[in-house]
Amino acid sequence: MNDRIKIKETQLLSDSWYVLNKVTFDYLRKDNTWETQIREVYDRGNGATILLYNTERKTVILTRQFRIPTYLNGNTDGMLIEACAGLLEKENPEDCIRRETEEETGYVLKDVRKVFESYMSPGSVTEILYFFVAEYSKDMKISDGGGLKKEQEEIEVLEVSLDEALAMIDTGAIKDGKTIMLLQYARLKNIL
Repeated sequence: MNDRIKIKETQLLSDSWYVLNKVTFDYLRKDNTWETQIREVYDRGNGATILLYNTERKTVILTRQFRIPTYLNGNTDGMLIEACAGLLEKENPEDCIRRETEEETGYVLKDVRKVFESYMSPGSVTEILYFFVAEYSKDMKISDGGGLKKEQEEIEVLEVSLDEALAMIDTGAIKDGKTIMLLQYARLKNIL
């Protein structure tokens, strides 16, 4: 517990898709005065993401799918290139990312390695994201992937070279934060 925080009220604003609360709290400032603050906090659960890479081919697997928030914010067609990811569904992050990888890309992974975790938008979203990497090979592919119809997913699987993916950051073709972080991690750690 943090002695500098006193939650005064939590008001539910929405629980239609995920949970949006309005939180009123007192915060003890460094000058020892209490200040009342109000924030809206979006709780969508925690998630996991992974960069699949092939050392022999020097390639990575990415996905492309429609994202309504990006469309509403000026992304002309709403399509976003991303690393495979998903929300934890009462499972641990490693089990989640294995499941999501198979659903989205069609690959069944042998070994995954957690590399770090990060809050992606801590000013308003509670989610912590667990980042993984894993090597893939053609013999691990058991389906076309594409996501689950019951989750209204229509995901395109992309295989590109790491250099091409990094260049896509420079051109703006890749704008997704988690994907940029994983691609930069791959470059910094020389995994390919």
